[in-house]
Amino acid sequence: MIAVRAPATSANLGSGFDVFGVALGRPADVVRVERAERTTIEVTGVGSQYIPEDPDRNTVGAVAEALSAPARIKIDKGVRPASGLGSSAASAAAAAVALNELYDRGLSRRDLVPIAGEGEAVVSGAAHVDNVAPALLGGFTIATDRGVTSIDASIPLVACLPEIAVSTRDARRVVPTEASLDDLVATVSRAATLTAGMCRNDPELVGRGMYDAVVTPARAELITGYNSVREAALDAGATGVTVSGAGPGIVAACDGRDRRAVAGAMVDAFVDAGVDARAYQTEIGRGARVL
Repeated sequence: MIAVRAPATSANLGSGFDVFGVALGRPADVVRVERAERTTIEVTGVGSQYIPEDPDRNTVGAVAEALSAPARIKIDKGVRPASGLGSSAASAAAAAVALNELYDRGLSRRDLVPIAGEGEAVVSGAAHVDNVAPALLGGFTIATDRGVTSIDASIPLVACLPEIAVSTRDARRVVPTEASLDDLVATVSRAATLTAGMCRNDPELVGRGMYDAVVTPARAELITGYNSVREAALDAGATGVTVSGAGPGIVAACDGRDRRAVAGAMVDAFVDAGVDARAYQTEIGRGARVL
């Protein structure tokens, strides 16, 4: 039996729609695999009642098929489904690493990115790798059609998760199909600033680069209390705030000394909006690892 822990992730980071992603220090999924004649799946943990155990409808089933690696697979969910924190990506990444090890396929972590991406497609309808890349590689990742670039960044973060659900499919439907030239230029400048901040481990630059005027406002409309939560986080010391992935999770960059205050402010603002929430005081972390 092989067990692998894979982290929650935050994709987009505002200006990097479908490109940027970071691994979070917490929460995480743990996937355990054993060889078998056919693939079976058992799911426990947070939100497990909403996750199908049919291999044809589960992310890890697609990964097992892609690797030709049938197994008894047990998923212990630490990342809530429909959270915007890469729940399906965490399971897919953990399964890819575990099955690669179990069957001695000899694939690198970068080789496993498109395979785990196929697992993501089961949930989101397309094989986007902006979540699975950091779940596998750790750090800050830039995913393009030419491959994935990873940077071993260290930035304090707060991930705040309200008790509401936003599906990835719904969140993609509201994304604008056109943007003005001014918005395009602004997005490129913000993305460049964010990348420079990651290279320098500079929370101020990262926060400045998280602003986005195209995708984030449309997705924010799906999250009750988003604007007040964002303002509360900034007032408490956050350097930048944006929707995490498809939402409803919200991620804030900050100085480590302000992390507790930012987390408390975000939870309180959600409660004031009539929504229960919890916050993870975390940081950019490492990718999937064998336990």
